[in-house]
Amino acid sequence: MIFNQWYVILESKELKKNKSLRVKRLNTEMALWRDDNGQAGCIDNRCCHRGVSLSCGKVVNGMLECPFHGFLYDQSGRVKVIPAIGRNRQPPETMKVPAFKTFESYGLIWIWWGDEEKCTAEPFFFKELAGFSFASFRDPWNVHYSRAIENQLDVVHLPFVHRTTIGSGNKTLVNGPVVIRDNEMITFYVKNVVDDGKAVPQKPDEIEDYEKLFHLQFHYPNIWQNFISDKIRAFAAFVPVDDENTIVIIRYYQRMFLIPFLKQLVNLIGIWVSIIILRQDKRVVETQLPKKSRMKMDERLIMGDKPIVEYRKHREEMMGQ
Repeated sequence: MIFNQWYVILESKELKKNKSLRVKRLNTEMALWRDDNGQAGCIDNRCCHRGVSLSCGKVVNGMLECPFHGFLYDQSGRVKVIPAIGRNRQPPETMKVPAFKTFESYGLIWIWWGDEEKCTAEPFFFKELAGFSFASFRDPWNVHYSRAIENQLDVVHLPFVHRTTIGSGNKTLVNGPVVIRDNEMITFYVKNVVDDGKAVPQKPDEIEDYEKLFHLQFHYPNIWQNFISDKIRAFAAFVPVDDENTIVIIRYYQRMFLIPFLKQLVNLIGIWVSIIILRQDKRVVETQLPKKSRMKMDERLIMGDKPIVEYRKHREEMMGQ
């Protein structure tokens, strides 16, 4: 995983008030809960006393209670109360577990994965989506999150994997694509066309007015959006579970309809279509080996794979920092 980054780990609606939640993210077992103010807390799931799962415990006075001996943990990972030594006695400072800083907005929860002193104030989000309504769906994939991301950067697969949906039209000839990298953002512009048997694919620098083309964006470490139109977007967060598993959070965003019932109906139809498309990808991507991608593998890439190459280069640069 890329260090010193904010990672989306789940949707806000998954973390209920007065309930603890166990998740595995970034190869780590975590326990989450909300304090009395609704603030999300995230700490290591193993009690520092006897190693029991903290997520099996209750939320008491805004803290997480170990189900074994009643130790109370705050959101910094420190034990604040040990019943066996007296509730008014201060526990030793060594009584603590690793904690992860959280940020919550746009119906998503992020954690900071890295050095505390390097933590930025808040994670990046496609803030223009704030004016849209949406419906969402979460789907577990048996792949490393890098493979799931690369699938959404792949413009070559569309007429084959999605021939009955977004890839219809038999546009198999791939011009470019044009890939623009701006710090931690990759934007790529797509110009796939029908192969008439005569045309030669244009190189990226031969494509004129590429800014007018259909485009998609990926922002490190794990969020993506598809500019379907000015009023319709698709969003995804590729949540790392471990080296062989990912949860894909997919959202259908729209601002065409504002009337409550109609808005909800359109959003449900949109997410239903998104799930069909996502499952077409999943069926193929889960067969890829190895499950985790890297810059140098036993692959023979082509010009149309430029977004994937750029993603791998940038990812390895960031991992080496």
